[in-house]
Amino acid sequence: MQESLVPGIVQALIAPDKFKGSLTATEVANALATGLRCATGTRTVRCDLLPLADGGDGSVDAAVASGFTRHTCTVTGPTGQPRRADIAFDGTTAVVEVANTCGMALLENKTLEPLNASSRGFGEAILFALTLKPARIVLALGGSASTDGGMGMLTVLGYSFLDADEHQLRGSGRTLTQIHTIHHTPLPELDTTELIVASDVHNPLLGNQGAAAVFGPQKGAGTDDVATLDRGLQHLVATLAEAGIPGAAAMAGHEGAGSAGGIGYACLLLRARQVSGADFFLDLLDFNTRKENCDIVITGEGSLDEQTLAGKLPAALARRTGKRPVIAVAGRSLLSKEQCSEMSLTCVYTLADYTNKDSSTDPELSVTLLHKIGRDIGTNIL
Repeated sequence: MQESLVPGIVQALIAPDKFKGSLTATEVANALATGLRCATGTRTVRCDLLPLADGGDGSVDAAVASGFTRHTCTVTGPTGQPRRADIAFDGTTAVVEVANTCGMALLENKTLEPLNASSRGFGEAILFALTLKPARIVLALGGSASTDGGMGMLTVLGYSFLDADEHQLRGSGRTLTQIHTIHHTPLPELDTTELIVASDVHNPLLGNQGAAAVFGPQKGAGTDDVATLDRGLQHLVATLAEAGIPGAAAMAGHEGAGSAGGIGYACLLLRARQVSGADFFLDLLDFNTRKENCDIVITGEGSLDEQTLAGKLPAALARRTGKRPVIAVAGRSLLSKEQCSEMSLTCVYTLADYTNKDSSTDPELSVTLLHKIGRDIGTNIL
């Protein structure tokens, strides 16, 4: 390791993503810091905690942990039940996420609803964020329960979807094929607010690589459901085009239109700008400045795998860290030593190396193991 910035002290920046299904990024950072502080050696370790996100679930919490203010509103959950949801706001930028408004984790009794789930709650959270008069809103799309092409979200942001009897439709995968007429009344607030989609999903809306085919099965869609949903999304696009919505047909083929069950497509209709989720949040949470004051960076996520190599948060962070050692901590790693080296990771610790049990759904066990890993990291660097 390089010479410490302060003699006798090792400054560690702990900057992990969440361990999905188990711990938030803040919980991971706290657990590692606890272990590091218990390590003994010839030097002292000081921990700077920077919980991160890449545009998926946990984005609001990561923003709050970095200094944003938490605001709470009531939205419609994925299957219609009212629920409380949080957004983050720092006076200029608001962060709104799919996961805590209409995500899979909010489904009643964890029962998947591939045809009935709606993105309406996400639209309601955006509408609430607009009342704070932000200069920009960051739209974090990970963790959606629905495949409705953003129809539910759009119903509260200036769009009306009517059936053949001119009844207002509830946005869901099931009602996509029932759309007969679409009316659009632009919201003035959206004209003065920059919308940014933070996502690293590149799928189009339709077809074999689209929202229904690729992500529908994860949300409970069987073969027939996938076909129904893709037909519905095709119908949504065709009807929007017939209604004269600019770019409606072309945007369906845009990279990222298929993210979050097609919410990415709806965001494009609202003229949102797409950016890399990992890199955007590293900038938003000021990683480049925070790293300058540390000797070593510790990052991680639930699983290090091929998706990590494609640009998820640990890879994006390692690219920015320069010559400082980067240690990764994960629930498991499916990467070879060569692949980890190519990512500029100094070493990798996994919970799977510390237990024969499945820690991915056991938060208490995960915390205990992270304490041990933190202590072992500290022993090796002190």
